[in-house]
Amino acid sequence: MLTEEVVMDIARQAIFRIIVSAAPLLLVSLIIGLVVSIFQTVTSIQEQTLTFVPKIIAVFFAIILFGGWIMNNVVTFSVDLWNNFSVYVG
Repeated sequence: MLTEEVVMDIARQAIFRIIVSAAPLLLVSLIIGLVVSIFQTVTSIQEQTLTFVPKIIAVFFAIILFGGWIMNNVVTFSVDLWNNFSVYVG
C-alpha cells in the first residue's frame, strides 16, 4: 500500500540517487573551475569566458567516463520502482 512513509522513502531514494549521479560531473566541473581560476590569478588574465571551454570539455569526458555508471544507477532505481509497482498500488 502506498502510505506516506513509502512515498517519503521513494522520494528520499530518488534525491539520493540524483545527488550520487550528479556528483562526479559536478566535482569535475568544480576542480576544472578551480584550476582555471588559479591559472587566471597567477597569469593575471581576467577573461570571464576562459573557464567555459575547459569545463565543457572536462564534463564531456566525465560523461564518457561515468555515463555508464550513471545510467546503470538510474536504470536500477527505475526497475526497482516498476518491480514494486504492484505493492504500491495494491
